[in-house]
Amino acid sequence: MAEQKRAEGGIRQGRLAPPEWLIGGLRPGPAPIPWPAVARAAVALAAPLAVGMATGQAAYGALVSMGALSGVIGDTADAYRMRIFNIAVPQFFGAVGVTVGSLVFGHGWLAVGALTLVALVSGMISSIGAVASVSGLLLLLNAVVGAGLPMPGPWWKAPMLLSLGGLFVLLLSLLGWPLRRTEPERAAVAGTYRAVAEAIEAAATDAYDTRRQSVTQSLNTAYDLILSRRAREHGRRGELVRLLAQLNVVIPLVEAAPAVHLRGWGVDAAIPAAVRQLAGAVEEGRTDSPELRLPAPATPAERALDTALRHAFAVVHDADPGRTNIDDRLGRPAALRIRVRRAGRNVLLSGASWRYGLRLALCIGLAQVLVSVIPVERSYWVALTIVFVLKPDFGSVFARALTRAIGTALGLVIAAGVLANVPRGWWDVPVMMVLAALIPAFSAKGYAFQTAAITPVILLLSDVLNHQGFNLVMPRLWDSLIGCAIALVAGYLLWPESWHIRIGARLADAVAATADYVEYAFGSEDDRTERVRHRRRLYRDLSTVRSEFQRALTEPPPTGARAAAWWPLVVAVERIVDATTAARVRVNHGARPPAAGEAEDIAVQLRELADGLRESETLVEVRAQLEGDEEGVLAPLRQEVRAARAIASPGA
Repeated sequence: MAEQKRAEGGIRQGRLAPPEWLIGGLRPGPAPIPWPAVARAAVALAAPLAVGMATGQAAYGALVSMGALSGVIGDTADAYRMRIFNIAVPQFFGAVGVTVGSLVFGHGWLAVGALTLVALVSGMISSIGAVASVSGLLLLLNAVVGAGLPMPGPWWKAPMLLSLGGLFVLLLSLLGWPLRRTEPERAAVAGTYRAVAEAIEAAATDAYDTRRQSVTQSLNTAYDLILSRRAREHGRRGELVRLLAQLNVVIPLVEAAPAVHLRGWGVDAAIPAAVRQLAGAVEEGRTDSPELRLPAPATPAERALDTALRHAFAVVHDADPGRTNIDDRLGRPAALRIRVRRAGRNVLLSGASWRYGLRLALCIGLAQVLVSVIPVERSYWVALTIVFVLKPDFGSVFARALTRAIGTALGLVIAAGVLANVPRGWWDVPVMMVLAALIPAFSAKGYAFQTAAITPVILLLSDVLNHQGFNLVMPRLWDSLIGCAIALVAGYLLWPESWHIRIGARLADAVAATADYVEYAFGSEDDRTERVRHRRRLYRDLSTVRSEFQRALTEPPPTGARAAAWWPLVVAVERIVDATTAARVRVNHGARPPAAGEAEDIAVQLRELADGLRESETLVEVRAQLEGDEEGVLAPLRQEVRAARAIASPGA
C-alpha cells in the first residue's frame, strides 16, 4: 500500500512540491544497518593502508584497499557459499579489467577503442544475472581506472594487489563459516515462518497485501539459498534435508493465508503465535515435541489452516528428516553446464543484451573521445560516473543521473573537509576506518547515499596514489557532471526504449500466466505439486513486474505517470492469484467445487485483458461481462477480476 500511495502522490502533489520521480531516490530506505558488514568494511579498507604505510609502500596499500572496496560493494549475500561467488568471481573479472587498462595506458586512440570494446562486453554479460552484473561492473570499472591512472610496478602487480584486497574481504566474511555453516539458511527459513505469521495475523486488515509480498520475498530467498547449496552438495545431508522439508511444509500455510484473508475476519491469536513458535524451533534447531493447542476449525479456510499448521508442527519437530518426502523440483537450479550454455546463448542471441552493451559502449566511447580531445584532469572519473549511472539493474537511468550528481556533491563536501583538515600519513588509517564503515551503512539507505559514502573513500585512496590533496575535489565534481550529461543524452534520450513505457508487455505476460493458473487449479489434471510450482513461478514473475513498475515510477513524465496509473492493476493481479489459491484450498477442504466452465470463463476474461495490455500504452477497455454463481467458491475470484477490469477500463 505504501508504494501505491507514493505512486498516487507523484500525480497529486501541489505545484510547489517536487515530483516523486525527482525526490524518490533521495528518501532513505527503511533497511536496517548491517553491522557485521560495517565492521568488515572498516577493517578491510583500513588494514591494507596501514600495512602499506608501515612497509613504506603506501601506493601498494591503496591499491589493495581499492580491491577491498570492490569486495565490500559486492558483499551482499547472506549464505557463505554465495559470498564466495559474489566476491571471488567479480574479482577475477576486475583483475582482467585492470590488466587491459594498464596495457593501453597512455596509448591514446588505442585506449579509446579498447575501453569501448570492454564496455560492450561488460554490458552484454551484465544481463546474465546478479553475479555477472557485478562482474561486468568491475571489468569495466577497473579497465577505466587502469587506463586513467599510472599503476606502480610491472603490469601484473596492479591486478594482483586489487585481487588481494578482494580476497581479504572474502576471508573476513568467511571467518564464521566453520561455526555457522547453515545459519544463514536456517535464518531464512525461520524468517519465512515469521513472515507467514504476520500475514495470517493481518488477514483482516489493509496490511495483508504488504505482508503477503513479504512472504513471497522470504520464500524466494530461502529456496534460492537452500536449493543452490543442495545443487552443489550431492547426497542427503541431514541438516539441509531438514531445512528443505521445513520450508516445503510452509507452502500449505502460505496457501491457506489468502483463504483466511478472503473470509473477511481475523483468526484466533493462538494461530500466528503457533507459527512464530515454529520459527523459533527452526532457528534454534529444536526437535522437541511441544503441545499444540489450536481452536476448533469451523469453515473450509479454518480447516485448511489447521491441517497445514499441524502438519508443519509434525515436520519441524521431527528428529529424523530422512523420513520426510523432499521435493527438490521446487526451484532447484539446473546443472552447471546447462546454466553456462543457457547464459551464453542468452548473451549472444538476446536483443536486450546487445542493446545495453551498445548503449554502454557508445557512452564510454564518447567519454574517452571527449577526454582525449579536450584536456580533462584525471579523466577516468567521467567514465566511472557513466558506468554507475547506466547499470540497468540499479534503477532508472534518469533518476540515477540526478541522484549520482547529488550524492557526489555530498560526498565531495565530506572529502573536502577530510583533505583540507586531516594531515596525510598515518591519520589516513583511522579516517579510512570511519569512511569505509559508512559504505555498507549508507548503501542500505539508497543509491544517492551509497554514492555519497563511496566518493570520499575513492578520493582519499586517489590522493594516496597522486598526492594532489584538496585539488582533487572540484575536478571530480565537474567530471561527475560531464559523465551524468553523457549518460543522459547518449544512454537515455537517444534510445526511445529507455523513456517509452515497456512495462505493459511484462504485466500482460503475468496476466496471461494468471489465466493459465486459474485453468490449471480447477482442471481435471490438477496436481498439487505442479500447482505449487505454477503459483511460485507466477509470484516470482509478479515480483519482477512490481520491481519494473517501481523503477518506472522514478522516471519523469510520461513514463512515471503511466506507471502510476497502471500500478493498481499490478496489485489487482496479485489479488486474483490469491483468490484463485484461496478457492482451490476451500474446495480441497469441503467447499462445493465450481460449476463446469466457470474457471474457463474467468481465464478468457484474463486473456482478453492481457491482449488489451499488449496492444495499448494506455489503460484498456474490456467489454465482455463475467457471470457466474455469486454464492459459489469462485465468487471472490470473479469479484477480483471485475475490479481489475474496472481499473484497466475506467471509462467503461
